[in-house]
Amino acid sequence: MSVGAMPRVYVAGHTGMVGSAICRRLRRGGYPLVMPKSRVNLTDQKAVHGLLEELRPDWVFLAAARVGGISANSTYPAEFIYTNLMIEANVINASYMAGVKKLLFLGSSCIYPRDAPQPMKEEYLLSGYLEKTNTPYAVAKIAGIVMVQSYNRQYGTSFIPVMPSNLFGPNDNYNLKDSHVVPALLRKTHEAKCSGADFVEIWGSGNPLREFLYVDDLADACLFIMENCDSAELLNIGTGSDLSIRELALMIKDIVGFTGEIRFNPEMPDGTPRKLLDVSRLNALGWKPSKSLRDGLTESYRWYVQNESTARR
Repeated sequence: MSVGAMPRVYVAGHTGMVGSAICRRLRRGGYPLVMPKSRVNLTDQKAVHGLLEELRPDWVFLAAARVGGISANSTYPAEFIYTNLMIEANVINASYMAGVKKLLFLGSSCIYPRDAPQPMKEEYLLSGYLEKTNTPYAVAKIAGIVMVQSYNRQYGTSFIPVMPSNLFGPNDNYNLKDSHVVPALLRKTHEAKCSGADFVEIWGSGNPLREFLYVDDLADACLFIMENCDSAELLNIGTGSDLSIRELALMIKDIVGFTGEIRFNPEMPDGTPRKLLDVSRLNALGWKPSKSLRDGLTESYRWYVQNESTARR
């Protein structure tokens, strides 16, 4: 890369919610994207090494992953651990082999112990037992963090692991079998409104506390980190505030305009009681989110209504 030249960037997972948001942010910043002409199976080691050798990017954002909510994690544990381990191992190693200058690996807040003190600091990693409902996914993401750190120590790479809180936004997954809580609630509440249903049923007690980050804010944070950090053991990305699932459901009910009842099913699992990230390390570097939860939910609902026929369902 010549002095003063913009780094050429490859975004692994560019068609997903997170990857597409990162691409939007990079384009606004004038960064040249180098992307494959056709879909590449990132679990195929040979294909990934060939891709990185061909593209020769300066930067890589590793946003590709198999993701889902409690139901999906419980139903497909083998797929979650296998797919995520293969993707991250292939992309990280191929990036090193291709001479990538910087890589940002996106993990998940579920890497922290189920009963970790709140808010969760980066140093709480591996300090206790994980939440059982998403252990395979969390173990895969922890392996990615350790892999990044190991390559930095042994090879002197500048690979950065980041842990975002629960994400939502345009291009989310609205399939009720494997979606996260925000898209699931938006879709179920919208469909209840359209059908004239009397109530919406939600898994669990409604008491667990969660933190939510609009995906375009995440993309902005990722670019900020790549522009301003040469290395980091681990960085949390979030808002630093949370609310209960009950409060979230009522906010979505109001945004959608649903007049029926919200019913909780306490016989179904709640997951981790609370997940709030300590974001003081990233805030001290100079970054904070700009979108409020309500504004982000309103934009997400507007996007879903406009794209209902083609949204991932």
